Amino acid sequence: MSEQFSTQHGTAIVADLVSVIVANREYLSEVDGAIGDGDHGINMAKGFAHCGRTIEGRQLSLAEALDELTLSLMEGIGGSMGPLYGSLFIGMADQVRGCEEINAAAFAKLLRGGLTSLQDITEAGVGDKCLMDTLIPAVEAFEQAHARGESFSAALYAMKSAASQGRDSTRDLVAKIGRASRLGERSLGVLDAGAVSCCLILTQLADSVQPRLV
Repeated sequence: MSEQFSTQHGTAIVADLVSVIVANREYLSEVDGAIGDGDHGINMAKGFAHCGRTIEGRQLSLAEALDELTLSLMEGIGGSMGPLYGSLFIGMADQVRGCEEINAAAFAKLLRGGLTSLQDITEAGVGDKCLMDTLIPAVEAFEQAHARGESFSAALYAMKSAASQGRDSTRDLVAKIGRASRLGERSLGVLDAGAVSCCLILTQLADSVQPRLV
């Protein structure tokens, strides 16, 4: 029997995402400060913490909890990151509406749905020194592991590994989008804050789902 988890764990899973972003508030702003405004951690933590307060004490499905996260990010984060992450999470939520259980095939659709939703509002891709350098390889790694017949757990591990490698790849890239792109070659040698926060989110998502697989 294939591994799966109940969508009724939505509140707990999204609360874990809130916790990891809030815990890394200073680190994300420090990373962002090297070539950006230095406020990525502050803005992300503000939006995620708002979601944490909104969902506390409620039993939400995964789609419902992701909807709340989307609203908090769209309304609570300045700059481009609110719409970007909001699009990612609403795209994920749309794939699991009405689902009671999520197996590896459904989780692959959730990931791809998030990516597709994000691609609807940005042309950024791998190599642009942005969150896509983390997200695209991670989504593809999960899909490929699943297609090879690996277990849900193994596919989650592959996703985490690819996310980390994608994050680290941004150190050697020149920024092509956003404020950092004005720096040209001077943006080399530091990580992209969006790629770092995306890696934190995907890693925590995997770590929250994995122990709930039955």
